[in-house]
Amino acid sequence: MRRRPAAEQIEPETPAAPRLRKTRDTGQKSAGSGGAFGLSSTRRAALLALVCCALALTVAVPLRTYLTQRHDIAAAQQRNEQLAAQTKDLQEQKEKLDDPAQAESEIRKRLRMVKPGETPYRVQLPGDAPPPKAPEPEQKKQDKPWYDRLWDSIAGSEK
Repeated sequence: MRRRPAAEQIEPETPAAPRLRKTRDTGQKSAGSGGAFGLSSTRRAALLALVCCALALTVAVPLRTYLTQRHDIAAAQQRNEQLAAQTKDLQEQKEKLDDPAQAESEIRKRLRMVKPGETPYRVQLPGDAPPPKAPEPEQKKQDKPWYDRLWDSIAGSEK
C-alpha cells in the first residue's frame, strides 16, 4: 500500500468537529476567520489602541518631568544673570567708595557730617517745607483702640 504525503492525507470528518479547510501549500488547517493570532480586525484595533495608550502613559510622566526641569533650569540661569549684573554694580560701587574723596562726599551727604571748624547750613526752599501739622478730629479718633471706636459707632456717642 502506498502512503500519501501529509499535505494530501484526508482526515475523516466528525459531526462534532467544525469543518476545516486544507491548504494545499502548507498543509495547515485554518478556521476561516483569518488575521494575525486568530483575532478579528476589531480586536486587533482594540489591542493596538491599548498598546498605544500604554506607551503614551509610559512616556508622559518622564516627558513632563523633563519639561519642568528645563523650565527650572532656564529660570535659574536668568536669576544667575540678574545676580551677576547686581554683583557687577556692587563691585563698581565698592571701587568708587575705595577713593577717599568719594567716601568723604558720601559721608557728608548721607550722614550730614561736618569737619571740625566748619559751620553747617541747611537751606530749605519754600516748596520743601512740610505743612504744619494740626491735630485733626479724625486723628484723635484713630488714637483710641479699635474696640472703643466700634462701641462709639454702635452707641452713637462719638466724642
